[in-house]
Amino acid sequence: MNDRERADAVYDILLARQGEQWVQPRIERTQKLLDYLDNPQRTYRVVHITGTNGKTSTSRIVESLIRAHGLRTGMFTSPHLERFTERILIDGEPVTDAALVAAWDEIAPFIDLVDADLTGSGDAELTFFELLTVLAFVVCADAPVDVLVLEVGMGGSWDSTNTADGDVAVFAPIDLDHAARLGDTIEQIATVKAGIIKEGAAVVTARQAPAAEAVLRGQAGRRDATFAIEGEQFALQQSALAVGGQLISVRGMAGEYPDLYLPLYGSHQGFNAALAIATVEALIGGGQLPIATDVLVDGLSSVTSPGRLQLIGTNPTVLVDAAHNPHGARALAQALGESFDFDEWGLVLGILSDKDADGIVSELSEVATEIFVTAPDSDRATDADALADLLEARGLPAAVFPELESAAEAARSWAAAAPRRAVIITGSVVLAGEAITLSAQNEWKAGPDA
Repeated sequence: MNDRERADAVYDILLARQGEQWVQPRIERTQKLLDYLDNPQRTYRVVHITGTNGKTSTSRIVESLIRAHGLRTGMFTSPHLERFTERILIDGEPVTDAALVAAWDEIAPFIDLVDADLTGSGDAELTFFELLTVLAFVVCADAPVDVLVLEVGMGGSWDSTNTADGDVAVFAPIDLDHAARLGDTIEQIATVKAGIIKEGAAVVTARQAPAAEAVLRGQAGRRDATFAIEGEQFALQQSALAVGGQLISVRGMAGEYPDLYLPLYGSHQGFNAALAIATVEALIGGGQLPIATDVLVDGLSSVTSPGRLQLIGTNPTVLVDAAHNPHGARALAQALGESFDFDEWGLVLGILSDKDADGIVSELSEVATEIFVTAPDSDRATDADALADLLEARGLPAAVFPELESAAEAARSWAAAAPRRAVIITGSVVLAGEAITLSAQNEWKAGPDA
């Protein structure tokens, strides 16, 4: 087998494990495997990022800014859009197949030992995400990296990623999501997420609901961690639409940063950038040293955020956004109005069954002129007919399509039939990944009939 085939074989082994949505508060199982490997996650500095929305975009901005300082970076995010190697980046690029296989070969001899311990005590074997987290840690140690930007999989305190000790604990906005696992109040969810705050760390957080802020402040105090929150220690002062993105001005903890170009759409990305800038100030200068202008300009100008208001087609315009909960859908709806000059939007919508479909629909209903319903390619997909019923109960008729390709082509034909129309494909990370692949395969550059 060549390296790609061997890497794909590793992914098949991971997929045979308990799935990514199978989570239990059992961080010590991941730690046991890491102990056998001499704890690779302790060989570099760590920026640990949690929250409900904006984690991945913030992670990507933080990583780019750190790399612009001349440091070697690793990044681990979830889920992937097209291929699983996207989850582990070294210096901004997906891990090579050869490096991934080499790291797996280091881990493999110890997996059976840990599994035997677990099953012997009546517990389940190591899961997909537990093993993938360890794989990322080993890849980054082997590279080696100076800093790992580490996105929490779910929650915080008992997430596998919390086996690493974050020098900086970063909190994107906290909202209701995964209530069955994290709790059904903001306070309960914030309590789980606050578990990533380690002794003597720096805490940097977006503006939060009062209940979440109180939890984070309390945990930071108990951990003797510094605490910086948007609106007090740093802030997004201004954002204005620019070609391909926006111009932002940020007040950091250590400096003022006016008129920065950010090649991402949506005011929420401006807030993510302000959070990222404060994070890098905390990591590199302890919040006391400003980031050099040339470093900041270089770092921001190279930022990308695949699957987040990403342009994947022209003539007609087609965008994709992975908004998969009401908070993300709200940000998307706002961004479509702020950043684009279209009169009508065709909404291609597919949602997973464990998500708040009613809440997502509620946020997007005001921007959609026509709705094309489908189902993501996942066992957890909400049935398209059931989603259409939910929409029609709100007085929003929708056309149903068995798969994304037919839904997207119908939406593109609708958009091409009149001026100032565009298409947005959204509702699921899985659907976003499908759309990116589909657009590349069909070269959505000309009109649908070209």
